[in-house]
Amino acid sequence: MSKDFFAHKAHIYEQNPDRVDNVTNIANAILDKMKLAPSMHLLDFGSGTGLLLERIAHHVRKITAVDISSAMNKQLAEKQDKLACELEILQLDLEGQAVEGQFDGIISSMTMHHVRDVGAMFRRFHEMVKPGGFIAISDLDKEDGSFHTEDTGVFHFGFDREEIGSAATQAGFENVEVVPASIIERETGDYPVFLLIASRP
Repeated sequence: MSKDFFAHKAHIYEQNPDRVDNVTNIANAILDKMKLAPSMHLLDFGSGTGLLLERIAHHVRKITAVDISSAMNKQLAEKQDKLACELEILQLDLEGQAVEGQFDGIISSMTMHHVRDVGAMFRRFHEMVKPGGFIAISDLDKEDGSFHTEDTGVFHFGFDREEIGSAATQAGFENVEVVPASIIERETGDYPVFLLIASRP
């Protein structure tokens, strides 16, 4: 995926209050379900402008932000000095490129529907998380395709909770749980958002 689908709207991405509220709800769900520690180094997959990580930053030591969009990364870089933890920004496609080292946890908000092979991504997550570490992955429930009004490289119209939980289990994760995280209200309908949490043994 070489095209930057967010180049034209990265600078106004956070002006959508529904988007901001949704990520706030996701962050609160993560904080409610996971025990974060000041020593932790997390990876934010599909970090965008940093809406999720800035709500997690004051609970951990460092966050590595990974996003394919240079425009989104530029917006995030402008926040770097204001964040409550150390931040590393990497522009790469995690589907085809690896990140060195392992992490205490991986967080992600509304990115998995842009991933072509979800099973392969969970296997990559498993390699990247330390034993005893976790994943906290949030995305849309299965929807009819009306959520996205423009092409942003979408491969899935949301996910069946049981199926995505099974994909995490098959990748080697344990204690897989898929819980409600948020609801995005639009004229076209209400779109539930889940949070998948799991641990690496």
